[in-house]
Amino acid sequence: MKKYEIMYIVKDGLDDESRKAEIEKLHAILTSNGAKVTKVNEWGLRNFAYPIDDMVKGYYVVIKVTADKAALDEFTRLTKINQNVVRHLITVDKD
Repeated sequence: MKKYEIMYIVKDGLDDESRKAEIEKLHAILTSNGAKVTKVNEWGLRNFAYPIDDMVKGYYVVIKVTADKAALDEFTRLTKINQNVVRHLITVDKD
């Protein structure tokens, strides 16, 4: 398994409780598919450089995971259909 860094943006309209539940749900997708979340860094609410679907802000979360391709594919599939996730990006972690 390789190390990856995943950044995703959750809609800003969610209250704290809903946002925490959504973040836990996203991490559960990875862990239920054999990945291990090693670090979570919540950047918080930030302005976008340009509007995305008429939104100008989002809640940024960066996580480091150890995972295989199947876990990442499932994460990608489910975040694409999740209405609360604005964007996500998966990169190989060099650390």
